[in-house]
Amino acid sequence: MTRPPTDAEFSEMVRASWPSLYRTAYLLLGDAAEAEDLVQSALTKTYASWSKVRCVDAGPGYARTVMLNTATSWFRRRSWRNERPTEVLPEAATCSDEALRPTLLDALSRLAPRQRAVVVLRFYEDMSVAETAAALAVHEGTVKSQTSQALRRLRALLADDVVTVASTGGPHD
Repeated sequence: MTRPPTDAEFSEMVRASWPSLYRTAYLLLGDAAEAEDLVQSALTKTYASWSKVRCVDAGPGYARTVMLNTATSWFRRRSWRNERPTEVLPEAATCSDEALRPTLLDALSRLAPRQRAVVVLRFYEDMSVAETAAALAVHEGTVKSQTSQALRRLRALLADDVVTVASTGGPHD
């Protein structure tokens, strides 16, 4: 019989997983404070079930699944997305072209929550269709259709900005 994982092993898993979980949460929610809240909620729920984890190596994946399920439940609440204007866009996400980052984050924020989740998992987390479907507890066909709709929407939102950045080297040169 295997022993349950220790609190020290949970702490180590949190230290190792936090950056990745936070980046994913930020891309899902588009808000730094909400992303931190989501990761904290997910880690709290993960800790509550930590004694049931059979393999410590499964901890980060379990925490990510809990985080995605928690985000999905937040998306279902009517009050989850109250607009809060801000003058400064947080710089926590990564993008290879710094000039394009705000444009991409803005376009991503305009997607429906499930579409945003699918795009983040498929293209940022590099998950397969099957892995994304399992993480979101939906059918693979749903992942494919949501991906198609999200990419169509992103192409429409980004068409002019991406062409401008690609041809001039900056968004408004």
